[in-house]
Amino acid sequence: MRPQSRAACAVPARQTTVPDGKARYRRGPTDVLTQTSRWLMSIFLNKRTTRMNIAFFSSQPYEQPFLEAANRNHHHTLTFLTETLTPETVRLAAGHQAICVFVNDQLSRPVLQALAEQGIQLIALRCTGFNQVDVEAAQELRFRILRVPAYSPHSVAEHAVALLLSLNRKTYLAYQRTKDNNFTLDGLMGFDLYGRRVGVIGTGKIGAAFARIMLGFGCQVLAYDKVPSPQLQALGVPFLSLEEILEQADVISLHCPLLPETHHLIDAAALARMKPGAYLLNTSRGGLIDTPAVLEALESGHLGALGMDVYELEDDFFFADWSDKPLPDADLNALTHLPNVLVTSHQGFFTREAMEQIADTTISNLTALEQEHLPEKALVVG
Repeated sequence: MRPQSRAACAVPARQTTVPDGKARYRRGPTDVLTQTSRWLMSIFLNKRTTRMNIAFFSSQPYEQPFLEAANRNHHHTLTFLTETLTPETVRLAAGHQAICVFVNDQLSRPVLQALAEQGIQLIALRCTGFNQVDVEAAQELRFRILRVPAYSPHSVAEHAVALLLSLNRKTYLAYQRTKDNNFTLDGLMGFDLYGRRVGVIGTGKIGAAFARIMLGFGCQVLAYDKVPSPQLQALGVPFLSLEEILEQADVISLHCPLLPETHHLIDAAALARMKPGAYLLNTSRGGLIDTPAVLEALESGHLGALGMDVYELEDDFFFADWSDKPLPDADLNALTHLPNVLVTSHQGFFTREAMEQIADTTISNLTALEQEHLPEKALVVG
């Protein structure tokens, strides 16, 4: 008897439906791959597919879609927690292989020790700054920590400009008036930004972006940074000492990181050097300014206006709704009620473009942590 042909031995094709709703035909194993080659391929794919359980602390509903979209090709399991990471909430990380934190989460020595005891040593920051990290403790405990080294610098720079324009032209006051059918102009007078001296303290990507916008307004931009920006120098921006900036600028915008040497960079002495009536903007870190000293300068009239997207003690207040209860922070309460102060709750980064970039980088960093391929620019501890 002649053996059956190869076609006669083949397993018949079967119809199946995939998520897009279209019919597909699955061929028999002899038509595509042998059982052995399929098995080897599955081993290869499983080796390349990273699947970690990751706890996201301080998670907000608006960021979850961006993170889930970024995770589609990484296949991690994401657990979104609204709680801020503290010594009291660190227990929520149990059962995860990695955690992801934001600006107000605490990575102090006690928290890091508790994480290490749970077997967690991979941490991703979904922010650029890492002043919340006890770097020495993290190194001792052999953590690997990555951050988002950069995202749309225009998001924060443009928000700083928005604060300046609104403070100067009193649009926030005009908005409230017209809602009450008050169309008078008393108390709404501003000044031309054209020709004014704008001091930029810190000329990294965000500071440089802010400086370029101010140049577009026709302002005289003055800059201070330990490492001057060649791009701004090429545009004719002079780099001066901090003291010269304070004494000459009509508007000062802070864009430097929070470090021991920049903590309370704007204190009573610095404020005394500033021109009477000067404006101060802070979209970087709250600890750059001495809040009581700034309040005193505002109340005395020496400081003309303050625009702030960050606050030194924001951890307990920002990203939360306090509208139905008294605000227990006297300084923050005073600032929000002064007519020449505009406070926003750390929303400078909050644009669609920035959120997409932050999510993509964060998820990629988590995969890099698991695979031990640490990108140097993102490395905090490793």
